[in-house]
Amino acid sequence: MKREPLRESLATILLPLALIFGLVLLLSLNAGQDSREAVASSPLEAWLKLIVGYLAAGTEIAAAVVIGGAVIRGIIKYVRQLFSRSKQHFNATESIRLQLGRVLALGLEFTVASDILRTAVAPTRQDILNLGAIVLLRTLLNYFLEREIQQGEQSRLAEPERS
Repeated sequence: MKREPLRESLATILLPLALIFGLVLLLSLNAGQDSREAVASSPLEAWLKLIVGYLAAGTEIAAAVVIGGAVIRGIIKYVRQLFSRSKQHFNATESIRLQLGRVLALGLEFTVASDILRTAVAPTRQDILNLGAIVLLRTLLNYFLEREIQQGEQSRLAEPERS
């Protein structure tokens, strides 16, 4: 296996640590805040909040449909693979896992978009801090998920070369 350059290995260590530190910092700032609801200052702002609320709910539904569909498809493929007499059990399972990982990453992007939409109209400082913490947490999850997918794909591509 090739050795990673020093810069890449530092990035793989420092990026998650920086994201975790940022998340802890945002949560500590968030803990000291009181949660007061901002009152809509105009009828237009109230309508915008209503429309954006529906858009955000639609985005969350889209994320649930995408992830739910992938989970059902993965279960069906896995059950089929269990009852088949194929000798490529590990390869098929790894393939299902990688496909599910890709869809989970897409679902995380939808949920981040939903959170951004909810904060788009007249955000308070509390809303922005909450959004920052949520986006940092989901970015951290997405980062590790993408790394695992890349490692799985590399090992899957390297396997036929060994044969």
